[in-house]
Amino acid sequence: MKSIHLLWFGALIFLSHPALADGDAAKGATIFKKCVACHEATKPLKKTGPHLMGIVGRPVASVEGFTYSKAMVEFAATSGVWDEAKLDVYFTDVRKTVPGTKMAYGPMRNPEERADLIAYLKTLPAP
Repeated sequence: MKSIHLLWFGALIFLSHPALADGDAAKGATIFKKCVACHEATKPLKKTGPHLMGIVGRPVASVEGFTYSKAMVEFAATSGVWDEAKLDVYFTDVRKTVPGTKMAYGPMRNPEERADLIAYLKTLPAP
């Protein structure tokens, strides 16, 4: 089952647009307001989800003390770090990318919105 998820994830990265357009961090901050119920951006606090400070370049499922789903832990074992391309694929459809994740966010189909959100996340310093 794990190999099927990896194959699917690899295909998504391969088929996603070749280079992410630079997003607008200010617009991304507005989009992030949908995420604040579960994620913190400016303080290293855990909510329902892990904080997202320094997420771009951070190993997947690595916030100390946060209890990740088994699915996310398995995904992390083969995924390395969150980069722009991985985040883009993940946000496109969280539940298809990591079936069994605890994250309950629906698909973000608009590539400009994903680019803007990622641009905002890139501004967040590591704790």
